[in-house]
Amino acid sequence: MLPRYGARRLLVTLGAGLAILTVAAAGNGAPALAAVPGGAALVGARGPAAAGLGPQGGGQASTADPVPAETARSGTAPVAVARFGRSQPADALAPLRALLPADLFVVAPTTISPAVAAAVRRMPGVTAALPLDAARIEMDGKLTAMLGVDPARFRAFAARPTAQSQGLWENVAAGGVAVSYTMGKLDKLPLGRDVRVTGRHVEDLPLAGLGTVGIGGVDAVVSDSVARSLGIPADNAIVISAPHAELSSLMRQIQKVLPRGAAIAALVAQAAAPAATGSTSTPATVAGLAGAGAADGPSLSRAEVIAFLTAAESRVGMPYVWGANGPTAFDCSGLVQWSMAQAGVVMPRVAAQQALTGPLVPLSQLAPGDLLFFHTDPTAPSYISHVAIYIGGGEMLQAPQPGEDVEIVPASFGSEFAGAVQVDPRLAAAVAGDPAA
Repeated sequence: MLPRYGARRLLVTLGAGLAILTVAAAGNGAPALAAVPGGAALVGARGPAAAGLGPQGGGQASTADPVPAETARSGTAPVAVARFGRSQPADALAPLRALLPADLFVVAPTTISPAVAAAVRRMPGVTAALPLDAARIEMDGKLTAMLGVDPARFRAFAARPTAQSQGLWENVAAGGVAVSYTMGKLDKLPLGRDVRVTGRHVEDLPLAGLGTVGIGGVDAVVSDSVARSLGIPADNAIVISAPHAELSSLMRQIQKVLPRGAAIAALVAQAAAPAATGSTSTPATVAGLAGAGAADGPSLSRAEVIAFLTAAESRVGMPYVWGANGPTAFDCSGLVQWSMAQAGVVMPRVAAQQALTGPLVPLSQLAPGDLLFFHTDPTAPSYISHVAIYIGGGEMLQAPQPGEDVEIVPASFGSEFAGAVQVDPRLAAAVAGDPAA
């Protein structure tokens, strides 16, 4: 039996159940802007729209010779930064002064007026509210959740190692595209070369570096000027920091001032903590692992567990492919989503969202069908970047990495292990953005 929860709140990272625009080149030369239903706006390494992606597109190489990456000045975190040719030297960015937790995310189909952003900024509990541009856009043939930002202001909302990388943000300001560490490594994007980005226009952008911002699903960041040249709507999103606010109440207040068609979601989930902890007022942070919540909710039925595990085990030996979700190739979270679908369970697309689909499970109570989550991203150490399926007997089933196949291996509970979750089908559907939920 899982522990019951008392009044103390926990803050845990969440990939929001939003829909953001897809920006693509239309056949008649006009921009094609279409709302993408379901899946969260933006989680860590594969954007939720990555389901059913085609093969990698043909990005062209830069005319500049590639050079070795340099390690950014960010402590020991290996934020890889490219040196690429610039027509003009980049303006030096002001030093990072303080980090801002990204708590809420607002997105709309069109520009959100400055008056709305100002009204949000004045609300009690809000410490910062930064307008930015957001869309899903094709990068090297794959849909990717992208933000257009003012690098000097936005970097404070990123994960610490990425935020501290001066070179990365200077490259973004100079016209490059920064991609998440996991996307860059697993999709083998060539640092120092160009990647082809297809929006309203097709552009070949130099890869600025590999650094995960830590906002669920965001796999690419460009400057706001580049975003707008690609056709991403200007200022159609707001990232909000409100570390001491009651988020559900604040969200209701913000919703009242948003324009029609805009949506808001939490990037952290506030949940009850075990009563045994004693405190009833001070929030605490669970490092990147969601899933904390009422422990007496529904879980997978025996029939669902059997169907889920049978489907997953039938994929053993099939290849890992970045962004793939079956039926014959998978990444880690794609394998979970596809296998759950065979059991009739709706799951969100990426690992950081899947970590939100049920209560935490003590290792002593692990059962077949529970999900195991891992921190594997050195540029965002608290971000959930890998998921595996516990199948019992001390073993787990996973899609590991490029060049390897879906496999069954001994379950790992080492330093990268973040925790285990017992899936609640209703919560999973809600996180996935299923309207029926």
